[in-house]
Amino acid sequence: MPFENRLDAGRQLARALDRYKGDPVVVLALPRGGVPVAAEVAATLNAPLDLVLVRKIGYPPQPELAMGAVVDGADPIIVRNEDVIRMTGVSEAEFDDVCKRELAEIERRRSRYLGSRAGIEIAGRTAIVIDDGLATGATMRAALRASRRRGARTIVLAVPVAPSDTLIEMRRDADEIVCLEEYEFFHAIGGYYSDFRQVTDEELIAILKRHPEPISTPNEKDMS
Repeated sequence: MPFENRLDAGRQLARALDRYKGDPVVVLALPRGGVPVAAEVAATLNAPLDLVLVRKIGYPPQPELAMGAVVDGADPIIVRNEDVIRMTGVSEAEFDDVCKRELAEIERRRSRYLGSRAGIEIAGRTAIVIDDGLATGATMRAALRASRRRGARTIVLAVPVAPSDTLIEMRRDADEIVCLEEYEFFHAIGGYYSDFRQVTDEELIAILKRHPEPISTPNEKDMS
């Protein structure tokens, strides 16, 4: 297996991103699996760690089939997978109902994971957006677009493993892509890890506590 676990993947990814050390960087993780990976990168780069709360908009009879994805915020970003919507014959009302449910779940998770912790400002900075791997890329695409809307100067997509065709699609939304293992014939993400056990809410919260909200964003060069 290319990776022992998410910590191993994060350490390897951190080495590949070492050139960003000293730059005005914010590391953004997709919960839950992306958080242990991103924490290793944030520690190496001495950069702040924050979350991008994204939810898949699943086809109701088959929730793993992504009709799109949604990212929270004052103006939520919705990414639609028109091929799946067309194939399943889902109506706009059905799509909107699922979207509303996922936004409610995002708000629940924000309260549980972050509490009163304020989001980190990314405008004018390099946003390194991290997950433990990509499959279809629907949730990552939404996260990248949300980062762009929040004013990131440069957007770096960083993942341990992904299929080649998904990475090609991601180039429309990322300024740079760092992927350690790329495969033309791709299996489930967990197949590339020896240990791919689920990250619990408690583990995620503990990781965030080890990366407290900075008083001022570290590793920030003079941006004037």
